[in-house]
Amino acid sequence: MTNEYNLDSTEFYSLKNASKRLFKLISDRLNVNTAYVTKRGESAMTVVSSFNEKEEIIPEGYAVEYSGTYCRLIINNESSVMHTPNLEHDEFTRQLEVTSQLMVKGFLGVTLTDTNGKVFGTLCVMDKEEKSFSEDDISYLKSMAEILSYIIELDQTKYNMDFLSVPIVPITKGISILTLQGVIDERRAENIIKQVLEYGANQQINHFIVDLSGLKIIDGYFPAILGDLFKSIQLMGIETIITGVTPAIAQQEVANEQLPHFKTVQNLEAALSYIGFELIEKE
Repeated sequence: MTNEYNLDSTEFYSLKNASKRLFKLISDRLNVNTAYVTKRGESAMTVVSSFNEKEEIIPEGYAVEYSGTYCRLIINNESSVMHTPNLEHDEFTRQLEVTSQLMVKGFLGVTLTDTNGKVFGTLCVMDKEEKSFSEDDISYLKSMAEILSYIIELDQTKYNMDFLSVPIVPITKGISILTLQGVIDERRAENIIKQVLEYGANQQINHFIVDLSGLKIIDGYFPAILGDLFKSIQLMGIETIITGVTPAIAQQEVANEQLPHFKTVQNLEAALSYIGFELIEKE
């Protein structure tokens, strides 16, 4: 089985937040203790987020080999659903090791897909008491899964955009330009730091010219975490030269505290000149 998604289970931030808001509604509507979302991996199913009303049955991060999960029965079912009043009595689930481990009875699960119909995982509910689920209950849970399918797409899109939004342009051996554009929140900044440091090490970079001209300042806030990026680059022995400081950035107190610790020049030409290169117009 191949994994359709590049993100780790812990990286589906929007899905985790949205599902947690829905779990209480689902628990009340279906009268169950536990509701959870799983992600299908290459060999196992992992719980992305969970809700336990009274007793914790399914914790977040709980993982089971795919062949031994209820999720396999759900995904392989033509109707993309599996339910039983008692898992311990059902002919397909009573032999599974997970049944004896969890000691639950009532169960209902539906396949969770993205908007293109690719299987992401499952949306399930369970309880330690016997539960009989009606067609209305199944339809309700499927409708909740449809809502979450759009959230999955949102996380995947944000993930792909993060990679596209870290443009590093090589100039010559040991010198590259990093252009920081748009709005940078803490999550995106962490991703930028990871990519830049890996690139710097792999490409044996000596100088990073960091262009801030496209950075957007929202609500008068300069991303303080960018200071961590600049410091991390310096710790690797890579000199940081900052250019493109706009009036909006220069007015920020945080920027005024951080930027003076690094070489700051007016433009790219000045940055290259500082390193020892000169731009010559071709005749």
